[in-house]
Amino acid sequence: MTGQNGSNGRIRGTGRRRKESSRRRRATVVAAWTVAGVVVVGGTGLGYAYFKLNGNLKAVDINAALGKNRPADVDNGSQDILVLGSDSRSGANSEYGRDEGTARSDTAMVVHLNQGHRTASVVSIPRDTLVTRPDCTSDTSGETVPGQQRAMFNTAYEVGGPACAVKTVESMSGIRMDHYLEVDFTGFKKLIDQLGGVEITTTQAINDSKSHLNLTPGTHTLDGEQSLGLVRTRKSVGDGSDLGRIQLQQAFIKALMEQAKTVGVFSDPKTIFGLADTATKAITTDSDLGSVKELTGFANGLKGLGSKNVHMVTLPVQYDPADPNRVVPLEKSAQQVWAALKQDKPIPASAIEKSAGDKGGAGQVVR
Repeated sequence: MTGQNGSNGRIRGTGRRRKESSRRRRATVVAAWTVAGVVVVGGTGLGYAYFKLNGNLKAVDINAALGKNRPADVDNGSQDILVLGSDSRSGANSEYGRDEGTARSDTAMVVHLNQGHRTASVVSIPRDTLVTRPDCTSDTSGETVPGQQRAMFNTAYEVGGPACAVKTVESMSGIRMDHYLEVDFTGFKKLIDQLGGVEITTTQAINDSKSHLNLTPGTHTLDGEQSLGLVRTRKSVGDGSDLGRIQLQQAFIKALMEQAKTVGVFSDPKTIFGLADTATKAITTDSDLGSVKELTGFANGLKGLGSKNVHMVTLPVQYDPADPNRVVPLEKSAQQVWAALKQDKPIPASAIEKSAGDKGGAGQVVR
């Protein structure tokens, strides 16, 4: 079990970052939104493809794992989804790092779909956020894993799998997660390539030796491998921090959602089938979404949502006074964010204005 000084790299842009994490991080969040984007814009058309590909889906019964000791299930038409990327290096993902036999949550986002599903708020939770992790049940041994104070957020998935990650988010926010979605590295690359690449515009040159990405200022169409490089980029943008990289990813995700609308998803059966085949092989869902029927119904409810209606923020945090390589939530501001989601209202600007996560300096590098 990893404690507050676990094996993940530094969060700040200064100092020496540990080698283990330098080539492994940050792609899965975009993979998750690639899937989400495909599902969102596909609507009924994707139902045709998913019907033939039901066997690709993997599902976890979160409800059975967590039981009844959870926040209330508020039935007001809104939904909350934990979107997670794991950093397992097994199988095809081994090219991104050494397989250590376990996985951690690379990046996590709470996606709140407002009533009517015409707008959404997305709260990114930095992986190095120190939180109080609740008691969980190991998804491998079935044994109880004691809770821990000042545990890095991403250790929840490491010690207890998806159910523990959901339980930790619910403990932090007081909000019940209606659904769970997880994606891996290789699925991300294939989805980008299936989409024909993603067009982005850079406002400055990016030359990053760690991510191996070199881009001049201007408009580019990135393939899957280049997109992986972009979402790994840290040192050469903004203040060089992981918080800045989250801003970069958020800008890229919006470009990705727009790109999905331009590739014939609505009308081209071949495109639909290829995207659906790749997407269903790449994702793990909660059991309520783990069938063609349920996933298609979910997609139909989202097809009116566009990137301009998605408000993305990072959980309000500050650098930990005891460890500058970690962050801790700004409790008052964080509670403002969670309260807005609970009340199905927009996140107020005042909730994030003092956050270190809002000052990464990379938000305008990609558009």
